[in-house]
Amino acid sequence: MFQHSYKLRVRYAETDRMGYVYYGNYATYFEVARVEALRSLGITYKELEDDGILLPVLEYKAKYFKPAFYDDELRIETKISQKPGIRIMFEYSVFNQESVELVKGETTLVFVSAANGKPTKPPVHIEACFEQFFN
Repeated sequence: MFQHSYKLRVRYAETDRMGYVYYGNYATYFEVARVEALRSLGITYKELEDDGILLPVLEYKAKYFKPAFYDDELRIETKISQKPGIRIMFEYSVFNQESVELVKGETTLVFVSAANGKPTKPPVHIEACFEQFFN
């Protein structure tokens, strides 16, 4: 299993009238955490796209337990617990500065060839990045 942790601070513009982080912002938080998790492995979206590989989201799930508020420091734990194939699944847990779990989520993305728009296996160098975690 691969794990990564990323911290971000809630900005005022991300809150709603109740003072809570607006629920739709968690999709963005998950994206930021996912991009940084991949970057920690030496994988960037820019390089993937330059190599003709796209990673659209196929599925998104979130379960909300407690709200986050303006200026909270959030820690997003990202896990990949299954070896990526044509699909890659990310699991997220969002915690506040007191380590209270606020949100759990999942996204499933698909490796897609930019040339033909069809699902494809990940490039060999991407598969190699995950070998150490799934042997």
